Amino acid sequence: MSTPDSAPTTHPSPGLPLDGAVALVTGANRGLGRHFARQLLDRGARRVYATARRPETIDLPGAVPLRLDVTDPDQVRAAADAAGDVTLVVNNAGVSHWTDLVTGDLAAVRAEMETNFWGTLHVVRAFAPALAAHGGGAILNVLSAQSWHAYPATNGYHSSKAAQWALTNAVRMELAGQGTLVTALHLGAVDTDFSAAYDGPKGDPAPVVRAGLDGIEAGAAEVLADEWSTHVKKSLAEDPTRLYEEIRAGIV
Repeated sequence: MSTPDSAPTTHPSPGLPLDGAVALVTGANRGLGRHFARQLLDRGARRVYATARRPETIDLPGAVPLRLDVTDPDQVRAAADAAGDVTLVVNNAGVSHWTDLVTGDLAAVRAEMETNFWGTLHVVRAFAPALAAHGGGAILNVLSAQSWHAYPATNGYHSSKAAQWALTNAVRMELAGQGTLVTALHLGAVDTDFSAAYDGPKGDPAPVVRAGLDGIEAGAAEVLADEWSTHVKKSLAEDPTRLYEEIRAGIV
């Protein structure tokens, strides 16, 4: 398929060294976000802004607590003003209300989209100028294997993560011209508070976070952090019936 002369062209982006980086992590008070903030400090980040709706809950020595509700545009703008030296943004904040689309609470479905899609977009738009001012930098969006598959009682989340995946691909093209690396991190369930209600197998969050940060340093557009994410991604080229048979067999 041909593209207009004016269409942006993406090129492989150089990786971003984490030693000396200035990072901002959303939802950093617990779970994957806290792991990201801690590993960034361990890998030599010069400064790590650890954000949360309640910054007093940030208990990570060396991190800079910062108030941020990604669904509040005023707070997003204030955070961008306070952290104008960032070279890496980790969009980790997310919610799942265990909601189906047909019979579930529509307010809960909207809340999932508001945080997972719109919240990510608010942050990207607010911090893109700072990243450009510091040579391009990088954005890591924490997605999910559920970007690519439905699951009973979590289809509001699935829909929001599918939208966030599309957003990630789109802003990767839009920000290529300013040299910003945009990396998608896909993972299955990991053992954090976020997945406490899920009683299936859960992985260790530490290697998942390590894989995402390795991807940033390597300049990767996409990181598949575990076997399940790799399997689901491959299934996209096949008849989806097989994947959903596997999912149903794992439920019963």
